[in-house]
Order: sequence, then C-alpha cells, then structure tokens
Amino acid sequence: MTTDTRKQPRCSPRDRIVEAARELFRRHGIRGTGVEAIADAASSNKMTLYRHFNSKDELIVECLQRAAMEMDGFWRELEGAHPADGLAQLRAWVRRIAEHLGDDDCHCEMMSAAVQLTDADHPGRSVIRKFKDAQRDRVVELCRKAGAANAELLCDTLLLLIEGARVAQQSSGVQGPSARFAEIADAAILSFSRSGAVPK
Repeated sequence: MTTDTRKQPRCSPRDRIVEAARELFRRHGIRGTGVEAIADAASSNKMTLYRHFNSKDELIVECLQRAAMEMDGFWRELEGAHPADGLAQLRAWVRRIAEHLGDDDCHCEMMSAAVQLTDADHPGRSVIRKFKDAQRDRVVELCRKAGAANAELLCDTLLLLIEGARVAQQSSGVQGPSARFAEIADAAILSFSRSGAVPK
C-alpha cells in the first residue's frame, strides 16, 4: 500500500491575512485590532500585509467583500434546495437566521462593521450599503414569489425583526426574546399571506 505524502495546498498569504483579520475583528472589534496583531495571527508580518493591502481600511473592505460573497453562496444554496418555491425559500431563510441567532457566537460582520465604522466616507460603508441593498432586493423578490400581499413591507418587517433579534440576543442571551424569532417571523409571513395560511 502506498501513502500519498503530497502536502495539501496552503492558503495564500493574502487569504491567511483576510481570515485572521475577520476572526480578530469578530473577537476584538475593528478598532481594537491592529495590523501587527493581524500579521501575527496570519503567521506573517506587517511588510507582507502591506504588500497585499495598502492600508488597514483596504483590508477591512476585503473582509466585508468576502462576507458578502459567502452570502451569495447561501442564497444559491436556498434556491437549489427549493427550486421555484419562493415561500419555501423564504421560510428556509427564516429558519437559517433563527439557527444562527441560537449560536453562542452569533455575529453579523456587516452589522458589526456598520456600527464601528462611524466615518461616513469610510470605503467599507459603501460595501455595507451595497450588500444591504442587494439583500433587501433578494428578500423582496422572495416575498413576492411567496405570494405576499405587500412584498416590500413584509421584507422590511422581517429585516427589522432580524436586526432587533440580534440586539436582543446580545442583551438578553439566546434564551431571551430572540429565541422566538422564527415563530414571530412566521406570524409576520402569515399576516401578509393572500391565502391566509402558511404551509407547515
């Protein structure tokens, strides 16, 4: 029997830097994390970091863009699991949000960055705004396909419920009001349903 001794390809220095930055930003905040700490966590150095990113702000933008790309994959997964069924996709989205809210390390990179990046001209804010706009467009379309009487109002209701649930989770823990997010979201979907019933 032969053993394959080939080493698995390692992440590129750029990828290691981005992943290290995302983890440190999650744990310590964007402002509380310096480039030296990021370089150390990525088993790199500041010189290498600055070869890939001209500034910390540029690295922040890259981190946010990576988070947005991951959400694109999430939406494709929903579509693949429930093809041509907007209501099923909408309710699966609600369930995934509820599961994420139940995690001890529940964290939304975009929401966290939006709170921390207070400078209106910070390049990261443009990424956040485009991401939020795209997310809203997708949820509106799902609400429309689900047969909602007012797709845009239902979308905004659900998005506000998510933001509120995340805040409640931070202040009251996973057993607080956020634990009922899925139940509340389903009630909202039902209230906007033209048929008056949501399939179980």
